[in-house]
Amino acid sequence: MIEEPPLLTIRKDFPRPTAAQVDAFRGVPTGFVCDAMDGTGALSLSIRPIGDGRDIDCTACGPAICADNGPADLLATLAALHHVQEGDILVAGADAHQGCAAAGDRVMGMLRNRGGAGFVTDGPMRDYAGIVSVGVPAWCTGLTPASPFAKGPGTVGRSVLIGGREVRSGDMIVADRDGVVVVPFERIDEVIDRLARVRELEEALDADVEKGFCEPLDFAEMIADKRAVFVD
Repeated sequence: MIEEPPLLTIRKDFPRPTAAQVDAFRGVPTGFVCDAMDGTGALSLSIRPIGDGRDIDCTACGPAICADNGPADLLATLAALHHVQEGDILVAGADAHQGCAAAGDRVMGMLRNRGGAGFVTDGPMRDYAGIVSVGVPAWCTGLTPASPFAKGPGTVGRSVLIGGREVRSGDMIVADRDGVVVVPFERIDEVIDRLARVRELEEALDADVEKGFCEPLDFAEMIADKRAVFVD
């Protein structure tokens, strides 16, 4: 027989990136971050900028604070608001439930008041006009007018499975109009180091394209070693 869990389980202290580490990701495109992790780290494309970024500048980076809610619930999200620090990104899991909103404009307003830098969820949101007025960047699966409950159980400050990945509190979140990327806490310095090379390669290719470059494959070599063939 299963025992009733506590309504809330909260981890208040978890490792956090330094201000310098956060600053190293500021303004960096999510594509660069993925490249620095060998193409990994992106959440599912179902999690996208609210309103496709039409009315809010959906760019943010900062430490994740995770709220693991059950379907149709937001108790853990509400509890997480008590523990959000300046610059945090609240990552609210809803088990990918699409039947009601994971949060609305009042939650976004309280997140703004706590100094939160953004909100990420695997459910839809509601109160679009109010969210735009609040102005906190958000990433979700869409919009719905239906409201969630606040019954629990849930956890705060641990981890959450969202968008096909495990996100742990303290991981780095980098998000823009292309989507959301998660950098595991223990890889932050490694990824920062690799970003310089990624940027160098990107800028070099951009310069070549501006000069007219349009043939990225060496077809002569591919024909010679039979990796490519011409047919009638």
